[in-house]
Amino acid sequence: MAGEEVKLLGMWASPFVLRAKIALKIKDVSYEDVNVDLKNKSELLLQSNPIYKKIPVLLHAGRAICESLIIVDYIDATWNSTSILPLDPYDCSVAKFWAVFIDDKIPSAIQGAVIGLTEVAKAKHVEEFHSVLKILETVLAKCGEGKSFFGGDDLGYVDIVLGSFLSWIRAAEILTELKFLDEEKTPLLVSWAERFCAHSAVKDLIPEPEKLVEISPFVKVLWKSKIEATIVTAGGVLPA
Repeated sequence: MAGEEVKLLGMWASPFVLRAKIALKIKDVSYEDVNVDLKNKSELLLQSNPIYKKIPVLLHAGRAICESLIIVDYIDATWNSTSILPLDPYDCSVAKFWAVFIDDKIPSAIQGAVIGLTEVAKAKHVEEFHSVLKILETVLAKCGEGKSFFGGDDLGYVDIVLGSFLSWIRAAEILTELKFLDEEKTPLLVSWAERFCAHSAVKDLIPEPEKLVEISPFVKVLWKSKIEATIVTAGGVLPA
């Protein structure tokens, strides 16, 4: 199985695709990087992920694996080399808990801070963003035990999950003219972010924040539609 053909369906700006790329790099897996046009989704993507129709999708030996957290887990289990997830079952469960927390909090915080439908909503998201980062600062201090990464001496599962958002966090800082990763408020995270971006498995893959800012008009439209759909689904009223 590990020697079969590998393809990754994605696009360069997606933090979720970046996770899969970093995991494949750590495992030294050769793969075909298949770019997907999100405005005109390919038949391959629609066939590979017919339920959500989203990237990333990992194709291994003709079989599709969807959702970024599941993909990283699959890569770790399939290719035997440096372990991404902790080997201890309890430590593994803790890492997966924080991964879910990050995905639950960070994307909505970034989106809300950049394109909140009202100024009050934006301010609330900014406040929540700072609160989440403070929690993760504490997690890094506890889980890292004074080491370089959440995973210890080298990149681990939580590092990949949170680190995949770093370029978008920096882009959000540019777009909002606010500081989210602050040396005074979260010094451990700031130092960790520098180490993460300089890591050999990351530095050639992570997008430049300025390039994300360039595509932000298109991304903002997607984010706004998602926020509005969430409000309507919850029975709320969109601001005039």
